[in-house]
Amino acid sequence: MHIDQWLEAIPPLSVYLIVGAVIMIESLGIPLPGEIVLVSAALLASTHDTLSPLWIAILASAGAIIGDSIGYFIGKTGGQRLFAWAGRKFPKHFGPTHLANAERIFDKRGVWAVFLGRFIAFLRILAGPLAGSLRMHYPKFLLANAAGGIVWAGGTTVLVYYLGVVAEEWLGRFSKFGLVAAVVIGIVVFFVMKKRLGRNHEGEEETPKQEETAA
Repeated sequence: MHIDQWLEAIPPLSVYLIVGAVIMIESLGIPLPGEIVLVSAALLASTHDTLSPLWIAILASAGAIIGDSIGYFIGKTGGQRLFAWAGRKFPKHFGPTHLANAERIFDKRGVWAVFLGRFIAFLRILAGPLAGSLRMHYPKFLLANAAGGIVWAGGTTVLVYYLGVVAEEWLGRFSKFGLVAAVVIGIVVFFVMKKRLGRNHEGEEETPKQEETAA
């Protein structure tokens, strides 16, 4: 079962909580499909009146901010041990090369790395723990974290929701136009075929008459 089908089968309140929880856990540093869940929920809201895109955006933003903040303090207290463990458990996400690249970005960009990291899958997972392990000043981290979380979660929800609404309206119009076009084409084909059959029938009637005259 796909994520969107799974979300569709549960109550709206559970959808909001699941979106917030998955994004929060991902922001802690655990690789979960937070963006996929958010996009699926926003798209589902565009076709189901029972789901509110506003609450999806709010819970997603809260999950991102809270998760990154918890990840920050985890990284601050035991970042090196955490990354060593994560590198053994998830080598594709937390290998030495990945961590070295992320640390270089954070050393050079600081606050911007936290803000823009929310829009990059790999940095979205590492932003909190890395910022904590590198001893970034927390108020700066919190400001960048909150701004990035709200813009990413809110922007993604709004964009996907309205694209879904427009797509649904367009497909609805397209289906109506398609039905009308099919009827028109059917009528045209009917008259064309009828005209051709009439010509063939006249030709068959003329042929015996010509044969009788010749005889």
